[in-house]
Amino acid sequence: MKVLSSLGILFFALSISVSAQQSKTLPTATVKTLDGKTVSTATFDNNGKPIILSFWASWCRPCIKELSAIADLYEDWQDETGVKLIAISIDDARTVNNVRPLVSARGWDFEFYLDSNSDLRRAMGVTNVPHTFILNGNKEVVFQHTNYTEGSEKELIKEIKSLIKKP
Repeated sequence: MKVLSSLGILFFALSISVSAQQSKTLPTATVKTLDGKTVSTATFDNNGKPIILSFWASWCRPCIKELSAIADLYEDWQDETGVKLIAISIDDARTVNNVRPLVSARGWDFEFYLDSNSDLRRAMGVTNVPHTFILNGNKEVVFQHTNYTEGSEKELIKEIKSLIKKP
């Protein structure tokens, strides 16, 4: 009986943890622009519309595939939903110099920031990339996924569309 009671408490604690994680708001941290200017995440805004927050790295092939797939659809997504994508590179001192040339070569039209000190990454609980979050108009995490498989971008837009339909 004690084992069942302990298991019940454990499951209850886990469900609270999952719920708390799902309603987590964007933490305040400092990141850098590709030009080296320091920016606070508190300034991230999309006028009450959804934000896709994508953690990625220049050496991560699935990250590049995901950002490229979104880039192909991004203009339509913006027209339909007003969504904004903010890409956060987790490249460190060894690879950070690859970010700007890669972004330029791909012609990606997102906001890009560098989290080389990993403050935002840690605060968001990101352990692997790609790790993509959807934030609602109040900057609360309402959806997240890790990794990328072909077609995952369809799941993102589906979640965004359902989010903007909510009153």
